[in-house]
Amino acid sequence: MAPSTPSTPSHDPHYELRDLFGVPGLLSLARVPLTALFALVVHNPWWALVVLALAGLTDVLDGWWARHFHQTSALGAVIDGATDKIFVLGVVITLAATQRLTAWQAVFLGAREIGEALLAATVLLRRDARARHHEQRADVFGKATTGLQFVAVTLALWRSPATPWVVVATGALGAITAARYVRRSL
Repeated sequence: MAPSTPSTPSHDPHYELRDLFGVPGLLSLARVPLTALFALVVHNPWWALVVLALAGLTDVLDGWWARHFHQTSALGAVIDGATDKIFVLGVVITLAATQRLTAWQAVFLGAREIGEALLAATVLLRRDARARHHEQRADVFGKATTGLQFVAVTLALWRSPATPWVVVATGALGAITAARYVRRSL
């Protein structure tokens, strides 16, 4: 593997703890306390929406910063994906616990994350996981799924009667997205 240059993001398969403490890592890690904050403010939909927006902003900014300032890393990609899953899981559990989602709706809303978690477990169990590691950026299906998840969560916060329909659409698109990611990764 050729060494990376400043104009080319590094695809070094080594995980360096110091990568957690750069701006991209800290932005990704910020989604963990935002998960707890969402649970605290869920009863006020406007505040919950602010927390969702902040989490989305950290997700956009961590990737932008890492690419723009050539700070991409193997650990950063893993932490970004993991904190995304933690945040979505926390939001879904909170919405189910507050009876804004039923159990089946929670599963549908997290369909992509469930598929990606299974994929991650499969990749991690492989002996060559680190050697095969490369950044997997979201495609149009992933971005559309995220957009639909945001709409579904927003509707659930206000207990809209349209919530079940959007959740089903999100689940279907999430399953397609997860299948595409599995196909691309394996």
